[in-house]
Amino acid sequence: MMGFLSGRWHALLTHPLMLCGVRPFFLLTAGSAVLLMAPWLLFSAGQPAVVHWLAGMPGGAVAWHAHELLYGYGLAAVAGFLMAAAPEFTQTAAPSRAHIAATCLCWLAARLAWLLAPALPQGLAIALAVLGNGAVTVLLLYLVAPRVWVATGRPHLAFLYALLVLGVLQAGFFAALLQQADPLRWLYAAVGGLMVLVIVAASRISMRIVNSRIVAGVMHDPLPDTPVYLARPPRRNFAIFAIVLCSVLEFSGAPAGVIGWSALAACAAVFGLLNDWHIGRPLFNRWALMLYACYWMLALGYGLMGLSWLQAPWTLSPGRHLLMIGAMGLSIFAVMCIAGRQHCGHWLDVRAWVPLSAQALGVAACLRALAGLPLGAAWYPWLLALAGVLWMLAFGAYFARMWPILARPRTDGQTGCAEPVDAHTHGHGGGCG
Repeated sequence: MMGFLSGRWHALLTHPLMLCGVRPFFLLTAGSAVLLMAPWLLFSAGQPAVVHWLAGMPGGAVAWHAHELLYGYGLAAVAGFLMAAAPEFTQTAAPSRAHIAATCLCWLAARLAWLLAPALPQGLAIALAVLGNGAVTVLLLYLVAPRVWVATGRPHLAFLYALLVLGVLQAGFFAALLQQADPLRWLYAAVGGLMVLVIVAASRISMRIVNSRIVAGVMHDPLPDTPVYLARPPRRNFAIFAIVLCSVLEFSGAPAGVIGWSALAACAAVFGLLNDWHIGRPLFNRWALMLYACYWMLALGYGLMGLSWLQAPWTLSPGRHLLMIGAMGLSIFAVMCIAGRQHCGHWLDVRAWVPLSAQALGVAACLRALAGLPLGAAWYPWLLALAGVLWMLAFGAYFARMWPILARPRTDGQTGCAEPVDAHTHGHGGGCG
């Protein structure tokens, strides 16, 4: 038995998937986006077997749905990004194959434990979920903390703080389940943490994308006198502060009016970030526009939530779904399209499936938000189903298109997460920032 397990472990470590963290985790992100959405759509449609199963989840079906999209799908994307970005930003060694494989297996074990939870005693189900999910967070902290801490000036500590906050909030979620308290307030706070990560990560990637001259997918140095985009720290930090403030106020149970005005402040602060983007023609390429649209979704999400807290005639759901499907989903898709190819030695993808999938995600976010507004109430089931299908099609397309790149050996003679090198670009990469 030990020999068999040792052989399987060796086969896993030598597989091309373990060359770089983006490879397995971006595939897990895309795959989980589809597989986690399918049962939710069946549940929403009233399919008896699925309704019975998800209703038996600790905390209920909504808690399972929200947790798995945040800490299953969402954290898989964060893991893949950080496994490439943290070493690149800090000029340190990439994670070992064993570290990548162990984190993947813990992530898969956590998803399996949660999926089987209705068939287990609740205490055991929660304990297994805590072990799997906790192991993923600990391994990511083990990867990120030493690298960002030793970097000169420590400019990337925001990634470490965000991971710590997300880990604490997830621990609070599981503790609430055990105490039969409200688990969703912890997940709503985690949404704010992920929005902070969206801003921190997108600011680094967008400067590389917008300030490059992209020709047929190849990134070149900009032409002389081209306007330069800078993600200015004061605006970015104020937007992060406003989002954190809104999350803290909501979590602490502040008066609805106070939370509402803080959400509108977050909306205005994110719109303020867009002023940095308006530099003319360099903005108009598919990759820059995807990242630009994320900020719009983020701002509009907080705007709708703020108005809801201020007694507008709709719930918080439309705004939250603009944040999750629009800001988080579209930013994850954009990063996977950029970093997923470049850290495998390929330039950017110029095929039509990329903008079509991005548009599908944008439409999905708008339809899901519309379903929660008075205007769309009469068509709620159809809008919900269509939004879910578009989400699944977008990430299904990513999985199908990127599998041949992410799951096969490199063909450029380089190793690990190295970016493509081209004589005309003087070795200029373009991955995570």
